[in-house]
Amino acid sequence: MSSDSHPLRRSTDRTPRSGTRTVSLVLTVRPGGGSPGAALDRLLDQVPSSVREVVLVGGTAGDGVAREGLRVLRLGAWDFTRGDIPHAALLAATGDLVVLMNADGTMSPHEIPHYLHYLESGYDFVKGSRFIAGGDYADYPLSRRLGHRALLRIARRLYGQHLTDLWYGFCAFRRPFVDLLDLHEDGVELGAELVTHALHYGLRVAEVPSLELPRRHGPSHPRTIRDGARILGALLAERPHTALPRLALGPFRSSRGAADGSG
Repeated sequence: MSSDSHPLRRSTDRTPRSGTRTVSLVLTVRPGGGSPGAALDRLLDQVPSSVREVVLVGGTAGDGVAREGLRVLRLGAWDFTRGDIPHAALLAATGDLVVLMNADGTMSPHEIPHYLHYLESGYDFVKGSRFIAGGDYADYPLSRRLGHRALLRIARRLYGQHLTDLWYGFCAFRRPFVDLLDLHEDGVELGAELVTHALHYGLRVAEVPSLELPRRHGPSHPRTIRDGARILGALLAERPHTALPRLALGPFRSSRGAADGSG
């Protein structure tokens, strides 16, 4: 089967021919922390020209966008206690490629072309990592670093993959991937469910360095235990049939130099 007829490829498939593809950006705006309107308009002004559509979740700003040809679709309010991204936002995206990021100022639209480059080079799911060369973070409490390290060990044992950053929500993927999600609830947990689905289906996954900037608006007190429990649930729910044999091999050991995400 050719890559043109099967846009979600396995590792044995050939790299697709590059071509012009439309790009949608799904942008989440959390309530609280002051008025993000002006900051959101500035962020939208920084969106690269390759993005032709923005699906705005939880925000009402964006009226100040002056760039010609940028379509802004507003989904209105969203209850973020149900998940970080409503499934409806992913379904509303019409581009061939979909980029997902937060609008709280921690993620920069200037990094989007880097994600798209990897998609055009043959990968199906590209996720940002703060813990590989070129990536960094502005504020990451010790409790979250310890929890992240524990979840990384579990993910590596379950999936046999050397990921370095699980719950960083900056990612990009091919639009047909949305049809494979089969979400149990109308929400995606911190990007972890997207990552575990990509691993579950054996897609080509790449990590690219990303710089997490200081938060400019929105809530600044993450719920470490709740978030960690949700991510653990997503990892276990999507575990592949080869997970139990790997778990039975004993403590995870690797000398390949993969980062552990502890920062």
